[in-house]
Amino acid sequence: MPKDEIEHGNAVVEKTESKAKLERPPLYKVLLHNDDFTTMEFVVFILQTVFNHGESDAVSIMLNVHRQGIGLAGVYTYEVAEMKVDKVTSIAQLNEFPLLCTMEEDGSAG
Repeated sequence: MPKDEIEHGNAVVEKTESKAKLERPPLYKVLLHNDDFTTMEFVVFILQTVFNHGESDAVSIMLNVHRQGIGLAGVYTYEVAEMKVDKVTSIAQLNEFPLLCTMEEDGSAG
């Protein structure tokens, strides 16, 4: 009859001395752009649902978009920023708004 036991030898785990320094991934700003057709209410809705801003922050950001032509919705890693841009674009198109949402690398990160 074959043995079902596995013999374990004396295993040695060596600790490597090289300490690989992990760097933070680059961050990206997600920006909303003003246009003449998207309603202020819809921009607030986007900021609350996609970016999880409270009502007062969402209104403040929407006013920046309206007055300055652009507003910062959030800062994220590349993959998350890309997903947010796609989601905003999708929801805007479904609601027949031309809301432009873009992303750019955040140069202020140290």
